[in-house]
Amino acid sequence: MTKIRIATPQDAAAIRSIYAPFIEATAITFHTEVPSVEAFSEQIRELLVTYPWYVAQSEAGRVVGYAYASQHHPRPAYRWSVNASIYLAEDYHQRGIGRKLYTQLFETVKRQGFRMVHGGITIPNEPSVRLHESFDFKYVGTFPTAGFKLGSWKDVGWWVLDLMPEVADNQEVPEPIAYSQLA
Repeated sequence: MTKIRIATPQDAAAIRSIYAPFIEATAITFHTEVPSVEAFSEQIRELLVTYPWYVAQSEAGRVVGYAYASQHHPRPAYRWSVNASIYLAEDYHQRGIGRKLYTQLFETVKRQGFRMVHGGITIPNEPSVRLHESFDFKYVGTFPTAGFKLGSWKDVGWWVLDLMPEVADNQEVPEPIAYSQLA
């Protein structure tokens, strides 16, 4: 049984080992160089102040996947929106772990008071599209030729999940709560 828990800076090496193959061999991420363990450790530390970051841990204690939320855009009117990212070790795909990670992540950001979750997916990536759409993400558009990687231009599709569909267009909602302040 896989356990979902909050990431710590000590998970940085395991997270790096999951992410590195996506950088080196795919266009799923637009990173072109693998960040250092120290860079991952600092990113985890910084994000956990405001946003959740979860890891999936196997029964043997190995970190086999992770998902986190991050700032969608720095301008103040975007403060109710987050981006979601998820990565799984190659040998742990199609086991329901992504679903468990995203379920926990979306429950948390909703409790924090975030309304919209955005997911950018390099196209094509049918497994990621299926995962996002299984959570009721709606496709909103494509940025054509958004990045150049592995010898060709790549499109990025964008999907959104409204965590508060009952909120009217002119209705204000409370300010989101930082993850570090969430009870």
